[in-house]
Amino acid sequence: MKDIFERLQKAELVRLDDPEFFKVDEVVNRTLALNPALNAATSVAEMRNALSSIVGYPIDQSTTVFVPFYTNFGRSIRIGKHVFINHACSFLDMGGITLEDHVLIGPRVNLITENHPLDPMERRGMLCKPILIKRNAWIGAGATILPGVTIGKNAVVAAGAVVSKDVPDHAVVGGIPARLIKTIDMNSEL
Repeated sequence: MKDIFERLQKAELVRLDDPEFFKVDEVVNRTLALNPALNAATSVAEMRNALSSIVGYPIDQSTTVFVPFYTNFGRSIRIGKHVFINHACSFLDMGGITLEDHVLIGPRVNLITENHPLDPMERRGMLCKPILIKRNAWIGAGATILPGVTIGKNAVVAAGAVVSKDVPDHAVVGGIPARLIKTIDMNSEL
């Protein structure tokens, strides 16, 4: 049988009574214990150090995360260089969250990789799918990105949008559910 983390990352149903679920609980409890230090940070350097402890690798010096920042797991977050994450964002990352270089995340953005089956008999189980936000994308204030979504390179998600489907490169989307508003004319790129 595959490890529980591998099964979570591969969108397999994992029930709360799974014999390996204790491994998830251990990571969650560790993250909960580390969150107060992160959210009490009084400098960007303190924040980077505390977030590095949660995610398990050094956050690049070019990246800034404003606190408060919320995560329930932390070990499945990958943050590139020159990333900016504004206040009060929530990352539920058991399915994996990747922010490529130069991504901008507005305040109160929710990145949710975790879901539950519709079947009431299975609803206590978890289904996780990764979120990928490609290079130079911008996620506006209060937007929510749902499990399995990829946000394309240079794309913009308008404030308050709920994104349930992939967003192409150079697209601007908005609304609930998010829909294409326009395409960005790209003469030069980062």
